[in-house]
Amino acid sequence: MENSRNQFRSIYLIGAIATIIVLCGIVLDMIVGSIVTGGDISSLPQTAIDRFNQFKNNWILGLYSLDLLNVIIQIITIPSIFAIYIAHKRTDNGYALLALILFLIGTTVFISGNIALPMFELSEKYFSAISDAQKNLIAAAGESMLAKGTHGSLGVFIGFALPTFSSILISHVMIKGQIFTKATSYIGFVGNILLLLYIVLVTFYPATEKVAVMIAMPGGLLVMAWMITYMIKLFKLRLIRD
Repeated sequence: MENSRNQFRSIYLIGAIATIIVLCGIVLDMIVGSIVTGGDISSLPQTAIDRFNQFKNNWILGLYSLDLLNVIIQIITIPSIFAIYIAHKRTDNGYALLALILFLIGTTVFISGNIALPMFELSEKYFSAISDAQKNLIAAAGESMLAKGTHGSLGVFIGFALPTFSSILISHVMIKGQIFTKATSYIGFVGNILLLLYIVLVTFYPATEKVAVMIAMPGGLLVMAWMITYMIKLFKLRLIRD
């Protein structure tokens, strides 16, 4: 029994530390995103050759523009979600487990669908090609990659939407479980709903992008506040001895 409690405490600690790292990543994403695009996704390179040139000029920016930072953030979030699941395992195991599974599925889809590294490799091949025919072939492969999934496209919708939906479900579990405060639970519930709405608008109604960004800003701030509050609680759960 004591070993089990120690394991739970370790999980809470890892989850809390992971949340701090994720929050730092989100802040970094917000800063870089405001500098690079100013919130305007259409300002990103639109063709494969434009992407290749971006990689040539600044490969870090090229990877960022294709959501590699979001992939890293998503992976690091897994211990946080798992810690929240463990906290609710006894009180609401069904919904908590479902939320964890949906988050893991969404993260897997997001990782497998991300094209940052394959496009980086294609860019190197493009500039090392010795003939126009080879360059045209590589550019066509790049266009195929972009059609598979770039930010705001149908190809990445599930990868973005499913983890966000699972976070809404996690907030619902928090409301019922009463381990986290009501304020924490409702902040997460509202914030993640706003982010899900942003994802839907950007994907299916690109003409409403400015409205979507206005929705995403409060949504993102609420989700960050949610993460800060549940991170603090995870640290407190780490110290509980019974």
